Amino acid sequence: MIDTFSLALTHGLLMLTAWLLFRRHDLDSEAPSSEDEGAGHRRRWGGRRA
Repeated sequence: MIDTFSLALTHGLLMLTAWLLFRRHDLDSEAPSSEDEGAGHRRRWGGRRA
């Protein structure tokens, strides 16, 4: 039997994630931000690309 608490918790976390994603202002923007140019990717993950 599936526990009601585990169902409520997982669905609640999914709803919170979707709500936070849809609240982002850059979601409708098609202009690339400074992080999308590649330098942010290397800085974020700590590696250098050849």
